[in-house]
Amino acid sequence: MTMTKADLVEQVAARSDIPRKQADEVVQVILESITAALHRGEKVELRGFGSFRIRQRGQRIGRNPKTGEKVQVPPKKIPYFKPGKHLRETLLQQ
Repeated sequence: MTMTKADLVEQVAARSDIPRKQADEVVQVILESITAALHRGEKVELRGFGSFRIRQRGQRIGRNPKTGEKVQVPPKKIPYFKPGKHLRETLLQQ
């Protein structure tokens, strides 16, 4: 089972008793704010839930899975999520 953005919007709308369209805007603003902060190189910390940040992966030598030949993989930035203490503890209890 997977929770989608639409499912999240429905839960926000139901729990806060606001119209679905307004809940969609709230969720969208939150996601855009997190994305923009990461793009600026900032760390995003949601206490109890977790933190988002960008990690730098270095350049490396990889292999083409079809041909087996070595290829140069350039350095890149990847998003990283570290769950918070409360989230970890909640998941361990289940």
